[in-house]
Amino acid sequence: MKRALVAAALLALGCQNKGLAPEPTDAGEEAEPPWVTADREPEPRPGMAWIPPGSLIAGTPPDKLPRVPDEEMAGEQVVMSGFYIDLFPYPNEPGAIPTTNVTQAEAAELCAAQQKRLCTELEWERACKGPQNAAYPYGDTYKPTTCMTGSMRNLVPNGVNAGCKSAFGIHDLHGGVWQWTSSQWRRDASKTNLGTTRGGNAPQGELVGRCANGRGVRSDVRRADVGFRCCAGEPNSFEVVLNVSRGAPLTFHPADTKVELARALTPLVPEEIREAVKKRKTDDQFEVERIWTWHPLGNEELVLGGGCAKAADHAHCGVVVARMRFDAPVSMAFVPTELWQPTVGETETPRELFVYGGDDNGAFRRRVSYEWGKIGIGNKERKKKRKGKKEPTW
Repeated sequence: MKRALVAAALLALGCQNKGLAPEPTDAGEEAEPPWVTADREPEPRPGMAWIPPGSLIAGTPPDKLPRVPDEEMAGEQVVMSGFYIDLFPYPNEPGAIPTTNVTQAEAAELCAAQQKRLCTELEWERACKGPQNAAYPYGDTYKPTTCMTGSMRNLVPNGVNAGCKSAFGIHDLHGGVWQWTSSQWRRDASKTNLGTTRGGNAPQGELVGRCANGRGVRSDVRRADVGFRCCAGEPNSFEVVLNVSRGAPLTFHPADTKVELARALTPLVPEEIREAVKKRKTDDQFEVERIWTWHPLGNEELVLGGGCAKAADHAHCGVVVARMRFDAPVSMAFVPTELWQPTVGETETPRELFVYGGDDNGAFRRRVSYEWGKIGIGNKERKKKRKGKKEPTW
């Protein structure tokens, strides 16, 4: 009677062409219905881990640092099906030296010879980030010694960094060779014939050691620092395809043309400046009088607000550097120009600017650099008298 009621309920839900009950097995027990077995882990494969279906937060959200906005997705959710991935880089054996000096196509052939395939780059990223979508294989905080990232060391035996594994149990995703994926590098339409590699090592360990980091490499070249690992199962077809917007490196805007933005930037000055003029009249408070927009690289726009506060002893001037987030500026840095109203100028690269100011010793400038989502502020530079020059130069 109970079995008949269950079958009737299923039919009412639209399940057609089904029997009223599962067929009994050879052992005389009923087989489990399909809704029970659908999410069960498949049969294990030697030397591989099963990555279950789930959501990948692909790339790096704008409020997470470091990030490369013109090469990474901005933290979009990608729902992925399950797949297998090798525990180690090819030949997928603990203690073995990873195979390198292969093209992307040759790597795919070696995987196919084992009834496997190259991983897509987002499958690789999912295996690295784990179920919690961590920034690094081991968590959200950079630890240079865990995978020995931050150097040019690439060719190391599989498993030598025992703690360098993701929450899914995948080893050596970073700190060794870069790894071919099956994906093409589609971040820059002007660059063709590039395949996507993930993992690897480089002196910028905090940046390169992230699961979201990738690099485009000519797919037909063989390199001593590029190997691969294999996946199996139906591939996830999602690809990283970015529309990269590149504006003018630096644009000046009089503050009276952006009144609301100037007003929003003003509270972002350091606390010590606000305290210095706390009891003074309104006209002495810090006021943003000049605004610039800065595009250090594609898909990244920063706003700069320059101004001064008038304390009892002297002026306190500088530039607020901020990123817009949901129509509100979020402070990234403050560049002090001390006694002088700031001016901003370009350098030889969009990733750097000069901020000009002055103190009791005269004019100076500081080099301000965009460092993968963070702002670096250089020391004061002053003009010097140079041989053969009538006037001092920077």
